[in-house]
Amino acid sequence: MTSSTNVKQALGEKEGWQIWWRMIRPHTLSASFIPVFVGTAAASAETSIHFGLFFAMLLASLLIQAATNMFNEYYDYVRGLDTEHSVGIGGTIVRDGFSPAKVRNLAFLLYGIALLLGLYICLTTSFWVAAIGVISMLFGYLYTGGPYPIAYSPLGELTAGFFMGTVIIGISFFIQLETINAAIVYISLPVALLIGAILMANNIRDLDGDKLNGRKTLAILAGKQGAIVILTLFFGAAYVITAALAFTGIVPLWALLTLISIPKAIQAVKTFQTSHTPLEMMPGMKYTADTNKRFGWMYGFAFILEHLLPTTMM
Repeated sequence: MTSSTNVKQALGEKEGWQIWWRMIRPHTLSASFIPVFVGTAAASAETSIHFGLFFAMLLASLLIQAATNMFNEYYDYVRGLDTEHSVGIGGTIVRDGFSPAKVRNLAFLLYGIALLLGLYICLTTSFWVAAIGVISMLFGYLYTGGPYPIAYSPLGELTAGFFMGTVIIGISFFIQLETINAAIVYISLPVALLIGAILMANNIRDLDGDKLNGRKTLAILAGKQGAIVILTLFFGAAYVITAALAFTGIVPLWALLTLISIPKAIQAVKTFQTSHTPLEMMPGMKYTADTNKRFGWMYGFAFILEHLLPTTMM
């Protein structure tokens, strides 16, 4: 039995269509659909929803995220960072035998489909969306591509939180109303923090390997214990800001339902505190992504519940 097979068994990786599914790293996709949902739900407080635009934006966001993950897989392999023992990756190249070129070209194909969806959105709303969308896609590529990958620097969490949180929420809001305001920026902050938390969790898990390969992530600069503190602060700040937004009327009081996601955040922190190997830390990644999903669903539904059961009548 080969070492690659042992790793696949330890990670529970299966053959067939699941190879393709793993390639897009589905556990990370909540960082794409939650912002679209939140931005659209926030717009629903002021207008009826154009579902064609919503689904186009949702699919484009998911495709860009999936493509970004594939570029990550390709460039980490090309730079020698990924091996058959690496966890937290699709493993499509190093364990499943896909050619690097196939993974890279598929990523460009997904970008192309996202561009077509973006064209539909622009024709229906404004071509300003195209400029912002292209910049976002460029940063998605530069996250691991180009001569100075963002993922290898201390700016990964900030960049991911801004583009996948604030920018996607802002675009999703704008295409429904064709206007933007300061409130949507404030509304985006908790989601941006939790997306940053997903990246921080990833970098805590990969800290030792990244350090050996010369990366300078925020987790490496802070050290494991410092990175766990930062992760905890990301979680805490998301809840504190949400409570402040709720009590100042910027978001509905229903947004306090996001507090039900706190146990998952606690599980994530405890897992990283008590784990020592990347494989042991994998559940911490899952708990962090679950926190983002549970928080995001409740955060978006808060605006919908405000229509059905206004908190002003409570």
